[in-house]
Amino acid sequence: MSKLKIAVIISSTRPSRFGEIPAKWILDRANERPEIDAEIVDLRDFNLPFFDEVASNAWAPSQNAEAVRWQNKVSEYDGYIFVVAEYNRAITGALKNAIDQAYTNWNKKAFGAVGYGSVGGARAIENLRTIGVELQMVSTRSAVHIAGADFMSVHPGYGGTKTLADIEGAIGNSANDMLDQLVWWGEAAKAARENEAVAKAAE
Repeated sequence: MSKLKIAVIISSTRPSRFGEIPAKWILDRANERPEIDAEIVDLRDFNLPFFDEVASNAWAPSQNAEAVRWQNKVSEYDGYIFVVAEYNRAITGALKNAIDQAYTNWNKKAFGAVGYGSVGGARAIENLRTIGVELQMVSTRSAVHIAGADFMSVHPGYGGTKTLADIEGAIGNSANDMLDQLVWWGEAAKAARENEAVAKAAE
């Protein structure tokens, strides 16, 4: 089987965001795996409107050209790692809007998450997992949570001077577990999609 193509999606678009730091860290960790070919996908690069289509693209083709460009980008990947900021116990509005701009493009694919904040983005990641169920996706059990004092120590906005490599002891095992599970579910889902495509072509 060919390598899994994985998107590392940065969920915050704020000028002062922290998300690029964990995104680059998990990108390097993912690309150390022989089964994965990962790249960063930045929501800043897509000028998405607030969802304004007549329906999800499960029911009607989207009309907005930027939404279609985003759907095509999502479709390129076998799975995703969401870098999750937590806003008021949920994912960012930018990420929720981006997710809602597509439907079929997410189906039958796997995802993991890296969260950060006072509780490591735990509540936002749980929010994301419930959304993933509706999108017919499978979530890894493990996620990376950059939390508490570790988060403060690596966030420049709080005076942090450490790098994520400095807190590897706190988050490295979680990253390994999440990536192991992403590979397992990603390969299983990819094989199933390919088998389904062959069966449909033979009809």
